[in-house]
Amino acid sequence: MDLSLSTRTVGDRTVGEVGGEIDVYTAPKLREQLVELVNDGNYHLVVDMERVDFLDSTGLGVLVGGLKRVRAHEGSLRLVCNQERILKIFRITGLTKVFPIHTSVDDAVSATD
Repeated sequence: MDLSLSTRTVGDRTVGEVGGEIDVYTAPKLREQLVELVNDGNYHLVVDMERVDFLDSTGLGVLVGGLKRVRAHEGSLRLVCNQERILKIFRITGLTKVFPIHTSVDDAVSATD
């Protein structure tokens, strides 16, 4: 399966909608998107992962790299995920302590965490 990416602006946040699989083959596409957003001055990102079917360690690494990039500009990266199989990966790796994870884009945009 391929990876689909699209972006939109909601309030002062840039929302990246991701669908499909984030794995060793598709993660570079997500990395390019995150780098491009930050280079264009978008430092407050929401990654909507509601349509993600699969996430591996390469994908996790890309998300952590994206977080480091936005934090270098006093920014933030919030995740939207409500799928138990994906949330479990974040819990097992301890990344729930690193990423604010929300159940909807509206919650992520309006959060003050």
